[in-house]
Amino acid sequence: MIRMTDPSAGRLSDMRRRLLVPLLLCTVVTGTLALGACEVRTGPAGAAAKEAADGKDKGPDAVPVEVATIGRRAIAASYAGTAPLEARADAQVVAKTSGVALQVLAEEGARVRAGDVLVRLDSDRARLQEAQSGAQVRKLEANYARSLQLSEQKLISANDLDQLKYDLENARAANRLAKLELSYAEVRAPISGVIASRSIKAGNFVQINTPIFRIVDADRLEATLNVPERELATMKAGLPVALQVDALPGKTFAGTVDRVSPVVDAGSGTFRVVCAFDNGGVLQPGMFGRIRIDYARKSDALAVPRNALLEDEAKPAVFVVRDGKTVRTPLVLGYVEGEWAEVRSGLKQGDQVVVAGKSAVRDGSRVQVIGIDGKAVAAAAKPAAGDAKADAKAGKKDAE
Repeated sequence: MIRMTDPSAGRLSDMRRRLLVPLLLCTVVTGTLALGACEVRTGPAGAAAKEAADGKDKGPDAVPVEVATIGRRAIAASYAGTAPLEARADAQVVAKTSGVALQVLAEEGARVRAGDVLVRLDSDRARLQEAQSGAQVRKLEANYARSLQLSEQKLISANDLDQLKYDLENARAANRLAKLELSYAEVRAPISGVIASRSIKAGNFVQINTPIFRIVDADRLEATLNVPERELATMKAGLPVALQVDALPGKTFAGTVDRVSPVVDAGSGTFRVVCAFDNGGVLQPGMFGRIRIDYARKSDALAVPRNALLEDEAKPAVFVVRDGKTVRTPLVLGYVEGEWAEVRSGLKQGDQVVVAGKSAVRDGSRVQVIGIDGKAVAAAAKPAAGDAKADAKAGKKDAE
């Protein structure tokens, strides 16, 4: 049987083959792209999403902090201020007469007693005046004695006798003045103390009333504080005082409140409190001192370190660590002494407060308590059960 072939059918088959080949290629390429897209979705993007989910489950990392345990200690209520030290007795030695300094018997730093001779001045003129006045006195004394005899014989009037008597008294006063001027030739120390300065040398001419020495009594020093009037009821004579000076770091000197002024200055609103210190030869006048007056004391007060207090709060507050998290706790404070403050309410003995790392935490932050040497001494709160399961699941996925 002979089949007839249609030429148009052959041409149609060729056209179908030409169309099918590009379609197959498109199908292959599309499948490859689809597979590639699927691989991208299940590759890095999936890992990133998983890590984000794991991080959400874990929560923020714990903040390392240092803590202090609240306890009891002695604490004092005090007033602190600064003032220079002054000698209780301070005298300028002046010459009471003029003359040339023949001898200077004291140097700076020398200790002298009241009445010691410091300078001897040229006294020749004063000695001659004393001798002249003395001779006048003796002459008048003799005249007055003869006048008394003549008065008994009624040979001299009472008026002449009285005149001789007055002349004698005047001469005696002039003689005493001459002796006083002669004594001024020896310049003596008015008080006991130490020569702080000397402004004279042997051979200098000294004018009357010219300061030539300064003597200070450094055995007892004073410091005067200008205290606000609100402290008037607390300041009493005899209160203990502690003194520290910059020139002698690390040393504390004990003293007392010597006297308290009962008058408040209307301009400054302050009153004067004078503190006295017995000096053992270490302190010097002019040193600048930091003074603390203790006016009340508690021997068993609940105290918190001052560096635990939050500086940016209007009212006193601290961060207390409870169950691995910080809890902002307001406080009512009492006495403050040095690095410690009394807690009247807000904390109890044994509480742990944050003293380092306060700026990195907020109320409710997870924390990790560390020691001063940086090693962990107490872990933060244990992870919750859900957090632990999420961590285990993430670790298993990472292993796969």
